[in-house]
Amino acid sequence: MDACIYKNGKIFTSDRENLQAEAMLVEGGFIRKVGTAEEIEELAPVGCRSVDLQGRRVIPGFVDAHMHPMMLAEYSRQISALPPKINSISELIEAIREKRKEQGPGKWCMGWGYDEGKFAERRSINRWDLDQGCSDSPVCIVRTCGHIRCVNSKVLEMASIDRNTPDPEGGEIERDENGEPTGVLKENARNLITPFLPEENREQTIENLLELGKLLTSQGIVAVTDMGNLDEGDNYPLYQAAAEKGFLQEVGVYYMWDFFMDKEDFHIPEEHFDKKQQIFVCGLKLIGDGSVSGKTAWMEEPYLDSDSCGISVCTDRQIETAVAFCKENHCQLSMHAMGTRAIARMVDRAAAEEKWNKGEEPYVRIEHITLPSEDSIRKAVEKGIGFVTQPIFLYAEIESYLKNLGTEKMKTCYPIRHLLEQGVKLCLSTDAPATSWAVPSDPFPNLKGAVTRRAYDHTDCGKEQAVDVETALILYTKEAAEMAGFDRLGQLKEGYKADFVILDRDILELPAEEIDQVQAAETYIRGCCVYTNKTKEQ
Repeated sequence: MDACIYKNGKIFTSDRENLQAEAMLVEGGFIRKVGTAEEIEELAPVGCRSVDLQGRRVIPGFVDAHMHPMMLAEYSRQISALPPKINSISELIEAIREKRKEQGPGKWCMGWGYDEGKFAERRSINRWDLDQGCSDSPVCIVRTCGHIRCVNSKVLEMASIDRNTPDPEGGEIERDENGEPTGVLKENARNLITPFLPEENREQTIENLLELGKLLTSQGIVAVTDMGNLDEGDNYPLYQAAAEKGFLQEVGVYYMWDFFMDKEDFHIPEEHFDKKQQIFVCGLKLIGDGSVSGKTAWMEEPYLDSDSCGISVCTDRQIETAVAFCKENHCQLSMHAMGTRAIARMVDRAAAEEKWNKGEEPYVRIEHITLPSEDSIRKAVEKGIGFVTQPIFLYAEIESYLKNLGTEKMKTCYPIRHLLEQGVKLCLSTDAPATSWAVPSDPFPNLKGAVTRRAYDHTDCGKEQAVDVETALILYTKEAAEMAGFDRLGQLKEGYKADFVILDRDILELPAEEIDQVQAAETYIRGCCVYTNKTKEQ
């Protein structure tokens, strides 16, 4: 590959020892040097190409360290229950009717993203709502958090769920005042319908991934992690097949342990852990509790207007077998924990161990970290346990947080500045598609949420926990890459991969309220331009 100089730019490197530069030399898909124009010119080979950045802002490519790409790709063909498409339960019912008419009888009507806080009716959907849209075919709509499914009466009948069906361990079949199931299946109860869900066509899945890859490059995202599906499918070979057909992002794969722990023949080939590959395995994922917006995160105190503290989802056996597998295979363990009690449980168990993996990444990472205790923070710092959090939750789901926690407690959620001040290993991510945002993988609203600590409707979310834009970018690039162990990604420095984004405006000089308007003008992976925003060309 030809050498190329990128000069006359404003380059933010995410390398704390050399944060700003004006030029860089790229050779063979890697960065040879970042620095002043004079330094780069001196190193440039004879006949080296040159690109004039024209004063534009350059940043490392984004690394989304917690998302569900396979789910996001699949959801692109389903009903989106989010604004601006769906603003009420009545509009959702009509969308289901249209999908039923389009598909014909007998086929599943699938949807995603509903959030009762955003419906005009200000309530959750139920089986009887979905029955109005379609009663002769199965209907399943996944809540925005991904931890709750609402199904129609047809699905309950298929799965033999009625008033006599007991709640599964770590789950709840919601019931009305007469004891009848409402169709809302929380946490592990959502798995009761998994055996009946339609199987995705493999070729269609790969095509969906290819389309998603185009969206990600348009957003400046060069690497992602797959934090597990809601079924027992193996995503690793699907990403490999997509990569062979042109999927460009690097992917770190996590296996959702509750779907594999009882399979005696389950194993991960050692070569799949090689992080020098485009597609590699990071380790296992556990679900410790639910979500704040769904009132299933396991809290220390009850939710407002409730006697419930949420749901503890994970069994001791799941935790112990997962720890044993990860220690034996020297791989990372990811633990979902939003509520204070769930975080403490997971951190305490992880802190009882010594680092067992071979890489520099944390041996255990805790996902979301909504309301951590000071004790959990201290233990995480002492043991090098990583925290992965999502500012987009407060930004996009403010209605549910206010309703379930109240104003003052809401402002203490996701204490990013405090975690950094205490020395926690921390990064930002989106958890796409598990949030109430129309384009959930978009990095810029997420960054805006971290920098302004204001929701999309301008609600103050606790400005004392805001961070500056430089810090937010580092958490979304360098720290995100290191959290999952991506090889030489996340910084623009000597020896690192030439994965970078040219922005259409300078994110470091804009008013913070305009950060969500920033777009990628060009995205580069290994020194090759893989995306150009035609509307932003100068």
